[in-house]
Amino acid sequence: MRFASLGSGSAGNALVVEVNQTRLMLDCGFSIKEASARLARLNLSPNDLTGIVITHEHDDHAGGAFKLAAKYNIPVWLTYGTLKMVTRYFPNQHSLQLHVMDSHTVFAIADIEVHPYPVPHDAREPIQCVFSDGKSTLGVLTDVGRTTPHIEEKLSGCHALVLECNHDASMLRNGPYSWPLKKRVGGDLGHLENSDSANLLSKLENSKLQHIVAAHLSAKNNTPLLAKTALAGVLGCELEWIGIADQLQGFDWRTIT
Repeated sequence: MRFASLGSGSAGNALVVEVNQTRLMLDCGFSIKEASARLARLNLSPNDLTGIVITHEHDDHAGGAFKLAAKYNIPVWLTYGTLKMVTRYFPNQHSLQLHVMDSHTVFAIADIEVHPYPVPHDAREPIQCVFSDGKSTLGVLTDVGRTTPHIEEKLSGCHALVLECNHDASMLRNGPYSWPLKKRVGGDLGHLENSDSANLLSKLENSKLQHIVAAHLSAKNNTPLLAKTALAGVLGCELEWIGIADQLQGFDWRTIT
């Protein structure tokens, strides 16, 4: 199994997971042109995608997914609540292949097993996912306001983690956002603060961990150094071992051995 990011942040998100010839995209907040260009950096094209899994309806995660899916005949998986909220993104003329998933039910797409799980976020029926090839697991958690025992259970024992480190509490408090937006971002249905992400990581069983990448960093309320420092402090590792999924480049392929 290997995985890579096309970009991560409020301007657009997409992650690709590959097992053999199965390639799943988790979310797509980019236009067809932009997504295609970013896939090309990974030596992929939209025609190489087996499916797209949507976590929730926000524009930076779902805004480009359905036009991409319609143009290249890519099946899409999403919860019923998300489906009710994303019809505004559908092309006028389309024959989308839509599959409604249950947020607690494991399912397989070719060679990849998808373990969805519900998360607290200000969306209709948001989920995040753990991906497995039967021996290795990749846990993904972004767009979540607080952690839960169920999240801890799902992410424990993973071989790789993509973990939200959205903001630093002090930077958010003193930053340029309006007060209502600060309350939303820092609230229980918003985004994880660095220390909250570190606290979650400290509760996980991490003995198999080969990769960890901090994701969905705020451009105005966080820095890569602060995110890396928070996570490295828990793992007792060098800062360089903590990866960053940035907005422009995402991150290149990482292989789970």
